[in-house]
Formats: sequence, C-alpha cells, structure tokens
Amino acid sequence: MKIKQPRFVKSILNPAEKPFPELPEIAFVGRSNVGKSSLINTLVNIRNFARVSKKPGKTRTINFFNIDNRCYFVDLPGYGYAKAPKTEQKKWQRAIEPYLLENPKLRLLFVLVDAKVGAKDSDRQLIEWLQYHRIPFQIVATKADQISQGKWQKQRQLICEQLHLPADYPLIFFSAKNRTGRQDILGLIEKLLSE
Repeated sequence: MKIKQPRFVKSILNPAEKPFPELPEIAFVGRSNVGKSSLINTLVNIRNFARVSKKPGKTRTINFFNIDNRCYFVDLPGYGYAKAPKTEQKKWQRAIEPYLLENPKLRLLFVLVDAKVGAKDSDRQLIEWLQYHRIPFQIVATKADQISQGKWQKQRQLICEQLHLPADYPLIFFSAKNRTGRQDILGLIEKLLSE
C-alpha cells in the first residue's frame, strides 16, 4: 500500500461527530506513550504528521486522518495513564466504547503494546473486552528496536501469554526508528481495504 496524500481531518470526543465522507476506518489504540502517533507517522512517511509527545496522555480526542480517500486512520486516546484526572478518563471511556461498539466502518483495531515492557493488565482487559464484543484486532509490539531481534520470539511468547492469546498468534513487531514492521502493517491494511 502506497500512501500519497494523507491529511488530518478532525478531532472529536463524540463518535456522532465522525467526518464525512464515510470511509472504512483503521484505528490505533494502546497505553499512553506506547507509540501510536509514531506508528501513524511512520506508516504515512511524514514526520510529525500525528503529533508525538514525550508526555503520556497527550492524545485525548479521537483523531481522524484521511488516507488518500481510501480510509481513515483513527488515533484513539491512550489508556492506562494514571495521572489523568478521573473525569478525563471517564470522558475517554465514554468516547471510545461507543466508537468501537457502534461502528460498522471499523475494519480493524491495531492494539499497540510496548515490545520491551510487555503487556499490562489494562492491555489484557482491553483484549478480553474486544474478544467478547467480537471487534477485530491486531496486536503490534512497538519500540521493537529496544530489544535484540534474537529476543523477539521470547517476547512474542511472553506477550501472547500475558494477553491469553495462542502461542502462534501473528504478533507484528514494529519500530518507528528503523521502520521494522511497516510493510507488514500496510500489507494487512491493503488486504482489508481490498476485501
């Protein structure tokens, strides 16, 4: 999949305010500071396309990016940021749950997990919730450059174990630094959009 003209469309808190035209949606979610914006920037091949922050909890809205009028990339707020006020956390939950549950345009949700740190309870709870509601997802282990490739298989097993997934689950390792996994993710998106 080649991306030629990506553009930011809008930020929303209420899923009813989704942009037009309606297009298939590919969403990205993960704990705060797991690298969602960096992944989107790498996919579209534009530095600072989606804002990157060293400060956890920066993305607090649902952000839509039009990808060549073929689909939207949707950057969802990070979860699990303990310092966010409880009212903010509830706002995020009220925005994200309806977005995921009442969205026939959602083709796939990429769930990002830190490759070095592994999965946390909040990641496992999200995966169980997605499975219960039959929402299609793909796990991506970000920041893969922070561990040696020789340890990837061990980390794959650990993350699958932590998330209660089969040992042969097709986890994708990704690095914004060296672009590992970029083609795997774009290939998967292309396949989904061609169906």
